[in-house]
Amino acid sequence: MPDPGAQRRQRLPAVLSDAPGLAVIVDSFEQRTQRPKRSPRAYYSGQKKAHTLKSQVTADEGSGRIVHVSESVPGRWADIKLLKRSRMLGRLPDRVGALGDLGYTGIRDLHTASACPRRKPRGQERPPEDRKYNRAFGRRIGVEHAIGRLRRFRSLAHVNRHRRPGHALRVRAVAGLVNRMLDHRTKAA
Repeated sequence: MPDPGAQRRQRLPAVLSDAPGLAVIVDSFEQRTQRPKRSPRAYYSGQKKAHTLKSQVTADEGSGRIVHVSESVPGRWADIKLLKRSRMLGRLPDRVGALGDLGYTGIRDLHTASACPRRKPRGQERPPEDRKYNRAFGRRIGVEHAIGRLRRFRSLAHVNRHRRPGHALRVRAVAGLVNRMLDHRTKAA
């Protein structure tokens, strides 16, 4: 795919030409938690080198609002496995897609209007067409900003010392506060 240019890239989804209503961007984040007494290996995340809880956040591409928060799972779960369990893609309309990072490789098999960047071939240089294709995923910054807004709240920034079953409720409550803050900013502007 050719690079559509800086102005067009932000408004029109160049990656999914068959889905003009591209609306959501998916990513997950991990929060450290205390070491569990039962089955500590289940919560150990090799990525963070600590015991963690993982939550998946889906944000609207245009407004940056958080539209879905999944149930929290142990930190060692893969992003694509969490996406399958959340069944979020089944709730999307047919013409609306989802963008993910490389942790969501295989998302196209789950939802035809969804996509993720292409991996670099092992031991080779990245082809120029892959570079142009992957540049279109710069719009994913919206979900990174949404996660950053969530992590400003102390309940999600520090070590989770509360009960694990209530973690998803806390993330959803903070997401509601973040969305309210975004609504307030748009009304003031």
